[in-house]
Amino acid sequence: MTKIKICGLCREADIETVNRVLPDYVGFVFAPSRRRVSVTAAARMKSKLDPRIQAVGVFVNEDIVAISKIYLDGVIDLAQLHGDETAAYIRRLKAECGCPVIKAAGVGAAPPPLPTGPDYILFDTLSKRRGGGGQTFDWNILEKYHEKPFFLSGGLTADNVSDAIRLLSPFCADVSSGVETDGAKDADKIEKFVNTVRGIL
Repeated sequence: MTKIKICGLCREADIETVNRVLPDYVGFVFAPSRRRVSVTAAARMKSKLDPRIQAVGVFVNEDIVAISKIYLDGVIDLAQLHGDETAAYIRRLKAECGCPVIKAAGVGAAPPPLPTGPDYILFDTLSKRRGGGGQTFDWNILEKYHEKPFFLSGGLTADNVSDAIRLLSPFCADVSSGVETDGAKDADKIEKFVNTVRGIL
């Protein structure tokens, strides 16, 4: 069964929604973004998050010590890296605190170079914004990829996620803008997305 990640939570009302529908992961964005949250706000939301849901921190070229502190303080359970982080960076982060790592790889017209060292790859649409643009890419580019469990992101919605799962069987379907209305998380869209993914056998 494909797992589910709802990324970019910003409000305590969003925590109430995910606690009701129980995705496998949620994401707190600490990198520059309209969805960016402070560590204090994320910690407050994490304290109210159902313990069955893991929290992912989203970072771009962040200081390793800063990520390590957020992880060791229990605010996040995994780190998702969207910058220019190298294999050496990932090794240092894991040595520093043992934090599981998701590394983003942007997909354009061809399969992207794959980073080494992370626990998971996240395939997202290649863009200067480093994710969060709500645009899909050609999923057929990844049809033969089977090297490592991966998160699939980039323009997923309840209307297209079934097709993506049937084609690629990702480890996790990762959504943010696809469950928003007017820039805010929409409880009905989140519930529909979760139910759609879990309705695929």
